[in-house]
Amino acid sequence: MINSEYLDVFIDESQEHLQAINDNLLKLENEPDDLSIVGEIFRSAHTLKGMAATMGFEDLAHLTHNMENVLDLIRNHKLQATSAVLDGVFAAVDDLEAMVVDISSGGDGKRDVTDAVRMLELIEKGESEVAATVAVEEIAEKPQSSNENFEENYDEFELTVLQQSQEQGYMAYQIKVSLDENAMLKAARVFMVFEVLEQVGEVIKSNPPAEQLEEEKFDQSFLVTVLSKKDAEEIKQRILKVSEIVEVIVQPIDVQKLGSKEKQAVEERETDPNSDEAKQNVVKKENGTGTQKKATEANKTIRVNIERLDVLMNLFEELVIDRGRLEQIASELKNSELNETVERMSRISGDLQEIILNMRMMPVEQVFNRFPRMVRSLSKDLKKKVNLEIIGAETELDRTIIDEIGDPLVHLIRNSIDHGIETPEKRRQLGKPEEGTVILKAFHSGNNVFIEIEDDGAGINRDKVLEKAISNGIVTEEDAAKLSDQQVFSLLFASGFSTADKITDVSGRGVGLDVVRNTFESLGGVVSVNSTLGQGSVFSIQLPLTLSIIDVMLVEVQDEKYAIPLSSIVETAIVSKDDVYSAHNQKVIDFRGKVVPLVFLRDIFEVPGGEVEEDFYSLVIIHKGEKVAGLVVDSLIGQHDIVLKSLGNYLTEVFAISGATILGNGQVALIVDTNALIK
Repeated sequence: MINSEYLDVFIDESQEHLQAINDNLLKLENEPDDLSIVGEIFRSAHTLKGMAATMGFEDLAHLTHNMENVLDLIRNHKLQATSAVLDGVFAAVDDLEAMVVDISSGGDGKRDVTDAVRMLELIEKGESEVAATVAVEEIAEKPQSSNENFEENYDEFELTVLQQSQEQGYMAYQIKVSLDENAMLKAARVFMVFEVLEQVGEVIKSNPPAEQLEEEKFDQSFLVTVLSKKDAEEIKQRILKVSEIVEVIVQPIDVQKLGSKEKQAVEERETDPNSDEAKQNVVKKENGTGTQKKATEANKTIRVNIERLDVLMNLFEELVIDRGRLEQIASELKNSELNETVERMSRISGDLQEIILNMRMMPVEQVFNRFPRMVRSLSKDLKKKVNLEIIGAETELDRTIIDEIGDPLVHLIRNSIDHGIETPEKRRQLGKPEEGTVILKAFHSGNNVFIEIEDDGAGINRDKVLEKAISNGIVTEEDAAKLSDQQVFSLLFASGFSTADKITDVSGRGVGLDVVRNTFESLGGVVSVNSTLGQGSVFSIQLPLTLSIIDVMLVEVQDEKYAIPLSSIVETAIVSKDDVYSAHNQKVIDFRGKVVPLVFLRDIFEVPGGEVEEDFYSLVIIHKGEKVAGLVVDSLIGQHDIVLKSLGNYLTEVFAISGATILGNGQVALIVDTNALIK
């Protein structure tokens, strides 16, 4: 079954169920008495077990089955959901995740789960060290459900069917079928039993109803009412041939006796003003009908392979290029009908562009939901108490960006917990709560998404950072004295920089923050950090919404055209050459009370041709975090939507160029990487 066409669906749904189990286990640890959470975990585990067994992944199904047993004890008040017990369950989930990852990468999903199974079995018995502190409480036997009582109630229609069938020579049987308690695919067994029964007669009722049986919402047994001309023993033997059936009881129904009994019961219920039937009758009279139901809107979704969306995006990018070409032709020909058609096409393609971009958008929750579990494990390893708060998980980003931000965010969160949050003893001495807090927040602002990691830990020691930076040769003592707090904190992102006193498994090896910055900047993002000693730190990441189709300002230098992303532009300006000064061998201007250095694109990109003889400079003021610069160009063309295309594998090291685009006239315009131009 491993090469089955359903494998992709299995992998997607398994990952969703494992994430749900992780999330709910973390909730359960905080609310150990909330059995509704246990029910959610149990349902996810049960579904996962069934899917794994169906697909033939035996180790996965076996381990999930043992995990179910522990959850069942918690659900039935026979085991307390202590942190120690949940550690064992979390360990099992780690194995399950590893198996699903192996399957998704083309493996067979096999894994030695002996230790995990043994731990779960010991937890069940209360014999392991993990379970030693768990108080096992015996509870009184619950009243049996209707199917365990082996009694069935029939409505008026069902009684009529039974009576008429008896007149035609059929026997009515009530059959109780019990499954093996270790049966993995209960719904499949039910289906096979029903298939047997339909060969010998007709099923008129089941308890629980068929829908619940299909969803495995029953214990180990269920009741079926069958009409047949076969004798009871033959029916029993046929059912017993189905695997994992341990008991079958076939009992004939006395239809006449049952009819009089049911009639009496109905009369009693209808005359009792507190009965459900009496209340329903009142409702029926008031509403005129008892069948009116409130319409519910179903959330209809469909899974689409991301490769199809990529193909759709590429085709639309070509359409955007042709749209630009049509707009240029229409403006040159000055034909009113052509202009109207092109304008209409531009509006429609604009709406289409928004829809396609939204289709590619995913909530950052896809990345954020892995962090609570990571924080729990890390805080235990470091013997710290840490509470992770997640805000704005519904904020959406382009899928290509979502794919890239997970690892750098892991670095930042680990950094906050290891370097930022103090030990409980240290926090007590400082008058802080023992439990530190890390806040992971995402929000939209303009055409950008901001992600912030904030902690209430020790903050960044400015002097210690400077001392380390000087000793590593990153800055000189003379330069260090002139640095602002922001500039000092930015030294943390220098390659190989670390303030850790000792190397641990978590940090201190001098890798991490430089990788974080490079990754985010390659996505067109900006990383900044702010900190107050003794109070905490905030790492802020600014990211573009999408990397595929972006708004740019087209500029011209000689005959070459360049595109500057609007997200990097503060404003455009024209300044007189008389207002340009020189400072430290750098041309600067006084722009709104701030000294802004000028960057001449002609010099940066070595554009051939002399300088245009004008008395003024055309400027595009750009920013990177708090830093600002002015790009000097020959002329400003205007704002455009452009398609971002890669320069390919041969032009990966081109300075200050992040890609290219094709304009409406077929000319190629290079896209300026403004982050590289601001030091």
